[in-house]
Amino acid sequence: MSYPDTNRLWIRLFLPFAAGYFLSYLYRTANAVIGPVLARELHLGDNALGLLTSTYFLAFGAAQLPLGMLLDRFGPRRVEAGLLLIAAAGATVFALSDTLGGLATGRALIGLGVSACLMASFKAFAQWFPLERQASLTGWIMASGGLGALAASKPLEIALGFASWQEIAFGLAAATLSVAAALWLVAPDKPGEDVSTGFAAQIAGVKTIYSSPHFWRYAPMGFWFTGGFMAVQGLWVARWMSVLEGLDGAAIAARLTWMSGAMLGGFLFMGFFATRLVRRGIKLDTVYRSAMVLAISLLTLIISLPTFAGNLLWPILGACFSLSNVSYSLVAQAFPSALSGRANTALNLLVFAGAFGLQWGIGIFVDALQAGGWASDAAFRAAFFTLLGGQLLALLWMIRPGQNS
Repeated sequence: MSYPDTNRLWIRLFLPFAAGYFLSYLYRTANAVIGPVLARELHLGDNALGLLTSTYFLAFGAAQLPLGMLLDRFGPRRVEAGLLLIAAAGATVFALSDTLGGLATGRALIGLGVSACLMASFKAFAQWFPLERQASLTGWIMASGGLGALAASKPLEIALGFASWQEIAFGLAAATLSVAAALWLVAPDKPGEDVSTGFAAQIAGVKTIYSSPHFWRYAPMGFWFTGGFMAVQGLWVARWMSVLEGLDGAAIAARLTWMSGAMLGGFLFMGFFATRLVRRGIKLDTVYRSAMVLAISLLTLIISLPTFAGNLLWPILGACFSLSNVSYSLVAQAFPSALSGRANTALNLLVFAGAFGLQWGIGIFVDALQAGGWASDAAFRAAFFTLLGGQLLALLWMIRPGQNS
């Protein structure tokens, strides 16, 4: 396969997909800042707030299997541009709602609408760039998501001082429509791409992925690590800092900004150095394992000593978890290019199942413990220790003897 000059693809291919993933991550993490405002105005408990925030992940995850088949059949440009129209509609519904049901519906439509943003990027990269550049491109696209997370922290908290959350949601709907138009009008299609594969063959490809031991080596890590961190970052880290560390809204937003900045640093590291590491014989699997071991160590320290150097440990933890996205490259490398969309969305389904289940589950668990007489800080600590236990089991599964890199 011959590849064109990558410089001329940057504006037409990379930037529109990067803008889409920026919005996807901003939508994903915005409730960490907006959530307390909604809870105060609508009198929502932790359980209801967790459900509201996690409906994004539920719709996002439910879309992954059909999304993989759509990407492999119709291409990333058409699929993502069309779905972003749904996201814009969801943001509008969210802005117009004043009930839990309406807000949850809007949030679910947003999740469905941005469900292709990362996977479509991966598919486009697999079509247009050589294999050795995939990890670096993953780092760059994740960096755009890191910028979205950064925008959803202190800048969003500042914006809430000038505009209502409804006005912000309307603004995001307009931005989403703009990105959809850019993708449709600017992003190229891969010439000669075969889209004639029938439904039965598409399903057979999905079965191939889900029956692969290589896939199941990393799948629990996607659920507990990547999904678990999404659940924490998107909502519960703010509640932890409030309950366990006694921080106010401004201090939490500042901490989230540092955390998002550290994540961005991790993404940029992969963008700059992943290809160089591979060329020098350093396996991405080694980088991935090391980062996840460090992440477990840091989370253990944070839970055990919540007021100990939180300004330092939380950002470092964010940087470690930013490297968890290497797992997409590690999974996809075992499958042919024609299956790349389905391979990535198969893993993403597990990731977002974890994000939804753990985000809502933490809220249910905390409310149940408090109803049973537990103090708030003890309930949150027990929930986070449960998350940590799942992550440890997933790591032990991945590194158990007999696994091949």
